[in-house]
Amino acid sequence: MKPDHKTCSNTFPRLGLTTQIVTLASLSVLFGMVLMIAAALLFLDPPDEQESPAYGVARVAEAVHFVRAANDPVAIESSLSSLRNSGIPVELVPLTSLTLLAKPARHVPLTTKLARRQLGVLRDVTLLHGVGYGAAPPTQIIVQVDGERALVFDDVPRLDFWPMVVKPTMVFLFLILILGVLLSIYAARAIIRPLSEMARAATAFGRSPGAQEPLGRRGPKEIVQVADALNEMQARIRALLDDRTRMLAAISHDLRTPLTRLRLRSDRIGQVEMRAAMQRDIDQVSRMLDETLDYLRDDTKAEQPARIELASLLETICCDFADVGHAVSFEGPPRLVCEGRPRALSRAVTNVVENAVKHGTQVVVSLDTTIEGVIAIEVADDGPGIPQALQARALEPFVKLDQARSAGGFGLGLSIAQEIMKKHEGGIALMPNTPRGLRVRLSLPSQSAVPAVMPAKVA
Repeated sequence: MKPDHKTCSNTFPRLGLTTQIVTLASLSVLFGMVLMIAAALLFLDPPDEQESPAYGVARVAEAVHFVRAANDPVAIESSLSSLRNSGIPVELVPLTSLTLLAKPARHVPLTTKLARRQLGVLRDVTLLHGVGYGAAPPTQIIVQVDGERALVFDDVPRLDFWPMVVKPTMVFLFLILILGVLLSIYAARAIIRPLSEMARAATAFGRSPGAQEPLGRRGPKEIVQVADALNEMQARIRALLDDRTRMLAAISHDLRTPLTRLRLRSDRIGQVEMRAAMQRDIDQVSRMLDETLDYLRDDTKAEQPARIELASLLETICCDFADVGHAVSFEGPPRLVCEGRPRALSRAVTNVVENAVKHGTQVVVSLDTTIEGVIAIEVADDGPGIPQALQARALEPFVKLDQARSAGGFGLGLSIAQEIMKKHEGGIALMPNTPRGLRVRLSLPSQSAVPAVMPAKVA
């Protein structure tokens, strides 16, 4: 007993597409944060404590406090020397040596601005603005000690801003690239591939024997639901086609018995003209039934592809029509081997030639291999032709044109040929013939041609 698809789906629940994408995005962000922290710990060198702006601000504040509290000039000079040795240039100068700046300095480094801002919020530190000492570089910081003195710091330890930003940014972008590739791989495998398989299965449905297999139930929950719906739809379509074929076959079988009785009874009619007219009508009804069943019969799928000597097949068809009095000739190479279904191709060409001999007196069947990409079988007649506006309708099933080419039957000959050529991955086209008539081209893909094997020479 085969397992039910719905039962399997309930036993093993699947996550929805939205849930999978949100979960994947969240895990990607979390994983990216973990990688960023790991990369910062492993690859980014931590800054030296003495190279940070916070360290410089603390030393400046300590120096101001020490100078205010100390009374010994030697101790003050010793403290300032120690500060200079640590990389912070500082001088204790009188306030009278400071000069007013005509305009504020431009291009002040960001770390100097941060240091001034941090010193400005300290309660017992007084920054002097608009004044300078000596050359007054942009990084200079002046702090008032008392009413007579000030400490001048030409610079505070700082980090180079761009190297500090660019290195983590490059690492972060590299991690984002990796996560983007992982997300793309997931999207390709979990979403795009099942959708592509569905598109291929929908295109091949009804054209190849492999299309009978149900679609695989892989991917997120929504894609599985679509696959189940498509499988159910294909099953319904097959059931409808089977029911239609069985119904028409039963009707045909039921009609053949009274048609046979009518044929026997018509033979007893004494009037020759009436007997001939009735027999023509009976033959026409029989042909219509056979034509309909031929269109509905699906035996082309059961026929396995094989090697066909196409030139010989076309010559045989032409000879069969010539034997019953039709002017049908063949033009083309003496030999061409290709892959296909022999009975189906013979049926397609025969239908087209039958349609041609009904409306033309001269019919030429040609085989052309010079057209790029296709093997062309052309059936040309000298009949009235079909107007270009009605050529598309002529290929539709159960369509009878009102023009000169309409005759008894349901108009299924070209439709049957078109379905057969589609199953061979080819096509059919209607074109005007020169100087008059219609030319029908049946095309096969050139890949179906098989190279001819030359016989070995006997020594």
